[in-house]
Amino acid sequence: MSTIFTKIADGDIPSFKVAENDDFYAFLDIAPMAAGHTLVIPKKTEEDYIFNLDSETYAGLCDFARTVAQAIKAAIPCKRVGVAVLGMEVPHTHIHLVPLQSEADMDFRKKKLELSPAEFAQIASSIYNEYVKIQ
Repeated sequence: MSTIFTKIADGDIPSFKVAENDDFYAFLDIAPMAAGHTLVIPKKTEEDYIFNLDSETYAGLCDFARTVAQAIKAAIPCKRVGVAVLGMEVPHTHIHLVPLQSEADMDFRKKKLELSPAEFAQIASSIYNEYVKIQ
C-alpha cells in the first residue's frame, strides 16, 4: 500500500507543491513550525529510513533539498533554513526544511502554525517561483 507521501507526489492527495523533478518532490507541511516549512521526499522509493537509501538516491535527495532550501531562503524572510530528518511520523523518507529566525524555531514540540489555504498557496507559489529561477 502506498504511503501518504507517495499519494501526495502522485497527485492523489492535494498538496502545496514548491518543487519537483523526476525523482523528488517538495511540498509545504500542513502543520508547519514556520511559514515555508517544507517536506522533501524521494518519489521512486518508499524507504522508511534515509540511511537505507541507495547512494544515488541519498545524494540526489540531499542535492534537491539544498536547492529547495535556497528557494525557501530567497522567498521567506529568515536567517537560515534548518534541516531535520526524523522519519517517525510517516514511513517514507522525508527531510524537513524549516525557515528559522532562531534555533527555537526548530522545536517540533511547539504549537504549529495555522494558515489558511490562501496563505499556503501564496507561500508555495513564492517558493516555487524562486525554485524555478534557481534551475
